[in-house]
Amino acid sequence: MKAILTVHNLASNLVTSLWTPIFVGLFIAIVIYALWPRNRAAFDEASRLPLRED
Repeated sequence: MKAILTVHNLASNLVTSLWTPIFVGLFIAIVIYALWPRNRAAFDEASRLPLRED
């Protein structure tokens, strides 16, 4: 039995073949940005904001 090409199959194939690698790349870029040594001071300051008394 041959599979029928439907909008659902087309959308599913598009999501798995196109968007998944894009989101994986975006996730890796965010992790690299967060762990970059130059950004450490800004993230350390932001982590102390809830504890600071103004």
